[in-house]
Amino acid sequence: MNRLAGATSPYLLQHADNPVDWWPWCDEAFAEAKRRDVPVLISVGYAACHWCHVMAHESFENEHVGALMNDDFVSIKVDREERPDVDAVYMTATQAMTGHGGWPMTVFATPDGTPFFCGTYFPRENFVRLLQSVATAWRDQREEVLRQGAAVVEAIGGAQAVGGPSTPLDAPLLDAAAANLAGEYDATNGGFGRAPKFPPHMNLLFLLRHHQRTDDPRSLEIVRHTAEAMARGGIYDQLAGGFARYSVDAHWTVPHFEKMLYDNALLLRVYTQLWRLTGDPLARRIARDTARFLADELHRPGEGFASALDADTEGVEGLTYAWTPAQLVEVLGEEDGRWAADLFAVTEEGTFEHGMSVLRLARDVDDVAPEIRARWQQVVGRLLTARDNRPQPARDDKVVAAWNGLAITAIVEFQQVVALYASPQDEDANLMEGVVIVADGAMRDAAEHLATVHLVDGRLRRVSRGGAVGEPAGVLEDYGCVAEAFCAMHQLTGEGRWLTLAGGLLDTALEHFAAPGGTFYDTADDAERLVTRPADPTDNATPSGRSALIAGLVAYTALTGEPRYREAAEVALGTVAPIVGQHARFTGYAATVGEALLSGPYEIAVATDDPTGDPLVAAAHRHAPPGAVVVAGRPDQPGVPLLADRPLVDGRSAAYVCRGFVCQRPVTSVEELVAELR
Repeated sequence: MNRLAGATSPYLLQHADNPVDWWPWCDEAFAEAKRRDVPVLISVGYAACHWCHVMAHESFENEHVGALMNDDFVSIKVDREERPDVDAVYMTATQAMTGHGGWPMTVFATPDGTPFFCGTYFPRENFVRLLQSVATAWRDQREEVLRQGAAVVEAIGGAQAVGGPSTPLDAPLLDAAAANLAGEYDATNGGFGRAPKFPPHMNLLFLLRHHQRTDDPRSLEIVRHTAEAMARGGIYDQLAGGFARYSVDAHWTVPHFEKMLYDNALLLRVYTQLWRLTGDPLARRIARDTARFLADELHRPGEGFASALDADTEGVEGLTYAWTPAQLVEVLGEEDGRWAADLFAVTEEGTFEHGMSVLRLARDVDDVAPEIRARWQQVVGRLLTARDNRPQPARDDKVVAAWNGLAITAIVEFQQVVALYASPQDEDANLMEGVVIVADGAMRDAAEHLATVHLVDGRLRRVSRGGAVGEPAGVLEDYGCVAEAFCAMHQLTGEGRWLTLAGGLLDTALEHFAAPGGTFYDTADDAERLVTRPADPTDNATPSGRSALIAGLVAYTALTGEPRYREAAEVALGTVAPIVGQHARFTGYAATVGEALLSGPYEIAVATDDPTGDPLVAAAHRHAPPGAVVVAGRPDQPGVPLLADRPLVDGRSAAYVCRGFVCQRPVTSVEELVAELR
């Protein structure tokens, strides 16, 4: 029976024709396991996961393996991106049992969902032996299996505990976090730690804000060096833009080729803010091309942003992206082919597999003579045209609420910074203008889609696909990321609707996700009950639900002046503060929000007839302290609290600057505004 054919998840649809009698995650599956008195096999992955594809081809498409699974188990397929709550519970169990985690994740559980054996990828021969061993143990050693499961649940219950010490996330703790990151910084290659190396976007956002507050050159240099190393490496697509999930080496050369929406959204914020603070031309180019990648490659017209591009093409990693010197010559001719091989470090030996190389930028193209830039751009265009004729990776086109929220916030920030540096004299002014137009359209599509499709009876749904919303309920990160995005939309548009929507999401989160001690669970109080209720405070590939919600609360309280949201943010952030001081790499977004709270955050209202072109508005964005909110427009607009009772001064535009609900006198010149913001 094909139970996956109607799924909204592309990952589940990839397995719909397997010889395995898959069930989606549902109560009926566990009831069937209880009726048959067999264990449950829970297989967790996602559509863009290379090793998930490998295990599928080796095992789940194999008739013999399928028969073993069907005879002795009820098998459940889970998309971790659609059900992050299920993933979180069983990933904690997997890490507790094995010391590591990853996807595909393979979990054996009792018919009530209690895990008793966990692992990740298994080659087919090992997987067959494992199936046989687990089936035998379930028949012959049931009591031992159940004891093992009880011990695992006790362990993961402790790991997911929401309580703990609380302390203000103050300047000394944030300075200690910056010093902690500096101690783990790879001064040779950029980034932190060793291979595999992931783009540390949230840590870089924190360090940029830390530099703004302290003027610490070390924090800025870590960001600048890491951003440049990634942008020149193979982890960045040198032809079409966009960053891969991670680098398999320590020097960013060979990526794991999947491109995720959340990575690119967060990295767009990093390069945008680096550009804002320094005017760096490389940061400008990468921000522009990452915004273009989001709009061109991941945007779903009339919906939002798709989740990912696949890691492989036709089952082969790098098939779309890797080159040999001969292929460059074939496309470009002898002279330009040799020039491109030198520019992109494509060698006869290769940097990847089978003599192929991943393109990386070995020469500067941002601060060079116009004729060199023109040649580089022409070569990129011709190579991209040729590459477009190759087989292309599949796209996971489901829309995830939280990740779309991250993309909306990033594009709003990008547009605000573009306005600061826009000049008709720029050699690529038309290109930048085109990117802004398509990115703005994609962003507004996504915001409208979240507001009208994902919000159902006042509650947020996690995913949609093809315009139809899925069943999985939104988790805490969805509420936080979307609320922060709606606050950003309010600042960009001056429309009260977005602020009202953000407030509704935050109120729902405060009511339904609250945990003891002023912190939060990752699932709502009326959500499906799992073996434990997850409450992970750490930031990983995306902001934790707790960090995301705190960010939304901080932005909303600054825009509305309602202190109870700030109080909730401060208490919740205090529960993460001890982790920030000790494990800064896993609390980057929490530290980023901590800098905003320490800064104020500033509330900047510009009363003006020209909210897009007024120099006061540009100065507010250019010199905004960490986490500042900026709203510009005519005074006393409905639904815009920051502009209430803030008139023009003697017929001139006026900027009103407040910090922590304490306001300065209005100013009418750029110089006065900059002085107040400093």
